[in-house]
Amino acid sequence: MKTIDTTLTDLVDVVVTVLGIEERRASLSAATELLGGIPELDSLALLELVVVIEERFAIAIDDGDLTGEVFETLGTLAAFVDAKQQGA
Repeated sequence: MKTIDTTLTDLVDVVVTVLGIEERRASLSAATELLGGIPELDSLALLELVVVIEERFAIAIDDGDLTGEVFETLGTLAAFVDAKQQGA
């Protein structure tokens, strides 16, 4: 069974690939701020990230889910993805 830690690790893979920040992988953690914290994460990159997350985790992210709370940190995003996968 997947855990939040597994989801977080998979999300880090997605984020570094989509944003092209492989050299900063080791510095990313659950506490890493996304919006405003990673300069490469602009509005266009956010949309690309959402598409890749939907494909990688087999979930649907609604426009209403694109909130500052969900994308505050890698940890909040991992918790959101995990909840979506659980059907919550």
